[in-house]
Amino acid sequence: MTSLASPLVVKVGGSLFDRVAPLLDIFREVGRPVLIVPGGGKFADLVRRLAVSDTAGHWMAIAGMEQFGWYISSHGVPAATEIALPAGVTVLLPYCALREADPLPHSWEVTSDTIAAWVAKELSIDLLLLKSVDGIHRHRRLVSRVEDPALTCEEVDPLFIPFVFEHGIRARVVNGRHADRVRGALREEAVTGTLVDPRF
Repeated sequence: MTSLASPLVVKVGGSLFDRVAPLLDIFREVGRPVLIVPGGGKFADLVRRLAVSDTAGHWMAIAGMEQFGWYISSHGVPAATEIALPAGVTVLLPYCALREADPLPHSWEVTSDTIAAWVAKELSIDLLLLKSVDGIHRHRRLVSRVEDPALTCEEVDPLFIPFVFEHGIRARVVNGRHADRVRGALREEAVTGTLVDPRF
């Protein structure tokens, strides 16, 4: 069981744009140190519609994550440009750190899901993905736990599960539109969602 004092990387999906304020209230209420990795959302969706190279699209989409990060920061959350363990609720502006490290393929197979997993790897801490889905599904049924690193699904990007298994990252996928599930996940309680834990 992870301590509530231990920091956590939380990816806030771009689809949760309208839920930013309530989510931040929950993070503050629970009191666990959280480093938010913003999704790309509507900013990255625009890039997908443009006829640009994979490399240009990669960096434009990460710039989109940065825009969402500034939106989250506008709700009174400190913004960080360097990857470091958070003392409280902090949002990462990822563009500069990713430009410097350039750790991932320039492809639409990589989204903010795998970028958040990379941040968790760099900090050696757990990851919570908040999305507008209940978790990972297989054959239209919710999977409570992923044990196959080759599992393919629509809920996370194609590189995410292999990356998490390769680097031994404990990750959970939870619906960010259910306040009770978010609160429970932050407290390490059993909630509806999917656990990806290659360490056990």
